[in-house]
Amino acid sequence: MDSRRILITGLSSPIAGRLAQMLEREPAVQAIIGIDTHDPRHELEHTEFVRTDTRHGLLARIVRAASIDTVIDTRLLADPLSVSPRDAREINVLGTRGLLEACSGPDSSVRKLIFKSSSRWYGHEPDAPAFCDEEMPRLHRPRSAIEHQVVEAENLLASFAARNPRSAVTVLRAAAAIGAEADNAHAALLTLPIVPSVLGFDPRWQFIHEDDLVAALAHLARHRLAGTYNAAADGVLALSEIVSLLGKSLLPVLPPWGAGFAASQLRRLGLRVPVELVRELRFGQGVDNRRLKASGFRYRYTTREAVLQLRAHQRLRPLLRSGAEPYHYEPTVEEFLRWSPSVHRPPATDGNAHDASSPVPSYGDLSEEEVIAVAASLDAHGLEQLRRYEAAHLSRAAVLTALDRRLGRER
Repeated sequence: MDSRRILITGLSSPIAGRLAQMLEREPAVQAIIGIDTHDPRHELEHTEFVRTDTRHGLLARIVRAASIDTVIDTRLLADPLSVSPRDAREINVLGTRGLLEACSGPDSSVRKLIFKSSSRWYGHEPDAPAFCDEEMPRLHRPRSAIEHQVVEAENLLASFAARNPRSAVTVLRAAAAIGAEADNAHAALLTLPIVPSVLGFDPRWQFIHEDDLVAALAHLARHRLAGTYNAAADGVLALSEIVSLLGKSLLPVLPPWGAGFAASQLRRLGLRVPVELVRELRFGQGVDNRRLKASGFRYRYTTREAVLQLRAHQRLRPLLRSGAEPYHYEPTVEEFLRWSPSVHRPPATDGNAHDASSPVPSYGDLSEEEVIAVAASLDAHGLEQLRRYEAAHLSRAAVLTALDRRLGRER
């Protein structure tokens, strides 16, 4: 682990927040600084939070003052539903440029820069290969604002790498992430009871489980791996297979021409499906993930397993969210709880537990194996909720044993 003093951008996002939690457990890490314009949404023990935007003057002061050696930029927005086009450019292009300027210069302490990019860089084209590898040039000009911004951001990274040969620059082109906390157009589409599709098309889709995306970023922090790496689970699935695995129905109602027209038709039905996703509903995409695996990284989930995990999370959502109070970051309270010698730290207790007597109809659809598998993605609060409900209703010995074992590791 050659990363000692780490700066993480976009700390309020689920990926960055969980990455900070993972890196906090690394003995070699001396300091983690997280920046964002919004408060963190994950409870952090050692990470220091600075509320700031991406003006390079402010960032340069932070980098110099904290002697940052590793920067992990997680802010790139490749999902059209997450922000307006204008704000997306502010973050994806201008924000990236500002961060790179803050890390530049002969006196910069930054020796490693990890940039979370998107597999949208390859586009979604009818003449694309079955699996796009990192050496493949783009086949066409960008067809949307988001795609253009991804390409422009990576061009900025390439220029930075050429000007700063002492810094290892790593670009991680991630497939769409799915999981319990994923909040993107793909996740929104797959939550619908009936999933719309394009007449005559059954595209290949490939995902990455959010746990694997966090682990991939941590892997890059632990190793010095310059260059571009795809991050996507093994295997691709046809859209019809994905919908079937989720226990939903596919409705081919979109015309096979005019992505913009198809998107407008969905908006008339109250569905916000961006033009970029309509292109995916026609052509799909697969990316070659062998380079990252050759570096020693191992995925926990295949695409099929990630979809099955999503199915389990969708069924568990009423149980896990019913009594959970979201984490709120309060600077004064955080300082007191972390550093005050007056604070006693007893084992965590749950004062907002789900009423175990309240039935959750979808829970009974999950097998023992599915419940045990999804437990790996839950924090201590979620595990307590799940164990209490399991004990009150089904009381399966294998499930309770697995949950107790998991709780023992989380505490």
